[in-house]
Amino acid sequence: MTDASLPRARFRTGLAHLWRDQRVWMVSGLILLVLSVIDPAQARGSAIFAAEALLRTAPYLVLSIGIAAWAGATGADNLIARAFTGAPLLMIGLAALAGGISPFCSCGVIPLIAALLSMGVPLSAVMAFWLASPIMDPSMFVLTAGVLDLEFAVAKTVTAIGLGVFGGLVVHLLSRGGALSDPLRDGVGNGGCGGARVRAPKPVVWRFWTDAERRMKFGKTAWSTTIFLAKWLTLAFLLESLMLAWVPAETVTAVLGGTGLMPILTATLVGVPAYLNGYAALPLVSGLIDQGMAPGAGMAFLVAGGVTSIPAAMAVWALARPQVFALYILLSLTGAFAAGLLFQIWVSI
Repeated sequence: MTDASLPRARFRTGLAHLWRDQRVWMVSGLILLVLSVIDPAQARGSAIFAAEALLRTAPYLVLSIGIAAWAGATGADNLIARAFTGAPLLMIGLAALAGGISPFCSCGVIPLIAALLSMGVPLSAVMAFWLASPIMDPSMFVLTAGVLDLEFAVAKTVTAIGLGVFGGLVVHLLSRGGALSDPLRDGVGNGGCGGARVRAPKPVVWRFWTDAERRMKFGKTAWSTTIFLAKWLTLAFLLESLMLAWVPAETVTAVLGGTGLMPILTATLVGVPAYLNGYAALPLVSGLIDQGMAPGAGMAFLVAGGVTSIPAAMAVWALARPQVFALYILLSLTGAFAAGLLFQIWVSI
């Protein structure tokens, strides 16, 4: 390599590293740049929407980040790993129950999920929690009961737990055959499945702030997790703002109207791209049901959309390997269709 070509090679290498490390931020910036040229009002609206959404989810994110950093600094994460070893079926059931009643959003639990998987906690239990958590939480239960009705809210909660158990069992069976042995992407964690790579237990230091090394670990983990969440959530909320602006509610209504078995299947599939967010989707489904949409189709739409919404899906994509992501989507759609069908049968009795 000549002296003249050396600067160009370094420049290309620098660009490659910049893209690798900052590509998510760059895509978000590109979206806003293009919008500012073609639709300045939408650019401002999308930026405000993303900022407000980040502020709205900040308490959950801060709590999740703090728990993850605290667990790593004190060594309590080893106790968590031990608690998730043992009877697989019990772990799956408890994880699904926790996911169905926890107040954390799908993105907010990423630090905990990454830590659990990196310590070797079985993917089956983690998947059970991961599938159940985006569907229901305490505030969503209250809002669902108010916008729809109590029966729908209870059924949605049962669906969240049932989908978690279903997904956890499927992953458990696949894992017994040797599949999904390394679920995390490179650089996210050191992987592991079935408890095979749980770290050697070490003493827990609850007062970690008295140890300089543990304080440093707390800060480093908190910072890296914050950056990871911020970049992916910013992009997710920008895309969500465009869906809200450019996908007319009338179009969704026309596609999902009607009764019978076909609307449930249609709602399951349409729920993936058309879902706005958990709170915005409830009034839409209420209006659709008032116009004659089958309640089972409404359930399928909310379940499929909730688990595969942009923030939830991008969270899984950012953290897990493609085969785990594909399984997550498949389990979501299968469970959503089954939930819609069963709910329709229930309300028809």
